[in-house]
Amino acid sequence: MRKMLAVVSRVLTGASQKPGAASEAGRVLLAARNFANDASFDIKKCDVHRLEDEPPTTAVLTREEGLKYYKIMQTVRRMELKADQLYKQKIIRGFCHLYDGQEACCVGLEAGINPTDHVITAYRAHGFTYTRGLPVREILAELTGRRGGCAKGKGGSMHMYAKNFYGGNGIVGAQVPLGAGIALACKYNEKDEICLTLYGDGAANQGQIFETYNMAALWKLPCIFICENNRYGMGTSVERAAASTDYYKRGDFIPGIRVDGMDVLCVREATKFAAAYCRSGKGPMLMELQTYRYHGHSMSDPGVSYRTREEIQEVRSKSDPIMLLKDRMVNNNLASIEELKEIDVEVRKEIEDAAQFATADPEPPLEELGNHIYCREPPFEVRGANQWIKYKSVS
Repeated sequence: MRKMLAVVSRVLTGASQKPGAASEAGRVLLAARNFANDASFDIKKCDVHRLEDEPPTTAVLTREEGLKYYKIMQTVRRMELKADQLYKQKIIRGFCHLYDGQEACCVGLEAGINPTDHVITAYRAHGFTYTRGLPVREILAELTGRRGGCAKGKGGSMHMYAKNFYGGNGIVGAQVPLGAGIALACKYNEKDEICLTLYGDGAANQGQIFETYNMAALWKLPCIFICENNRYGMGTSVERAAASTDYYKRGDFIPGIRVDGMDVLCVREATKFAAAYCRSGKGPMLMELQTYRYHGHSMSDPGVSYRTREEIQEVRSKSDPIMLLKDRMVNNNLASIEELKEIDVEVRKEIEDAAQFATADPEPPLEELGNHIYCREPPFEVRGANQWIKYKSVS
């Protein structure tokens, strides 16, 4: 203890004498502090349908995991706020659906599966694109339509892809049959892999989803159907759109669980439970994530014509996923407020650097319009807007 105090004293003395040394002093103080390696937390019990077992009601969080989840969630939050700013500056155009408020879903789901597993989602896809491994600069550059974007600037907000991540799909509910197809490929190729197939509460009433449930159950596909229930499909509340809002029971003959989607640990443990069920060969499972979006449905929706500002503020103050994780870590000696503030500064700098790249990078040239239609195919001609315009398509 005396040695530690001596080190702290020397650091503080040096910091007072040298300008700019305060941050270094803070880092040494953090290094000298003894944090807990892990902590156990009670998490909300999941509602279950047609299941004898259920996800655990306790979860262990290590310090390393906590810092990782916190940074990823803050990055997704700041990235979406920057996208909002760029859209209002008319640098991002077209459709744009923001994910802030729902960060615990994409981070918890990713923490509960393997990198070799597969994910497909709807058009609110920026968070999943990041958790699947793409850097912020490629995501923002795709939003601004630049060559450095993850789809070379030709996909935009709704069409982003990464390894084992299949978008970003603009047609409501259409990704669900595709997700079952990916799960079928996993089973056919005898790989120990699963597919997370996501859709929203608005898409949950689509007929093609129920057709997919039937096929997935018949063939026992390793697929987790995940309904991100953020309480509003565009501008319609779930109570006004659905005769039954128990989305986890919608599969009828398929087991289901309803999960607190604002708690990253609850999402992680439920995902591990569902993934183990699917890998065991028992077939698909439904998962309903009860979550909330802070922004409107899209950028043309102010988000306050069908709900009150007080409702949004109440969720922010009581259930914000980043705040919940932060409080758990600080109150259980897994991290300090100063350490988390340093992460915040680091994230803000990363977002600003990515935004600069996304606005300075050139747009793709017109002659590349026909590229990347197929993978590993010889070049061929593509007709343009009329029969006299031709583009060369290169894989």
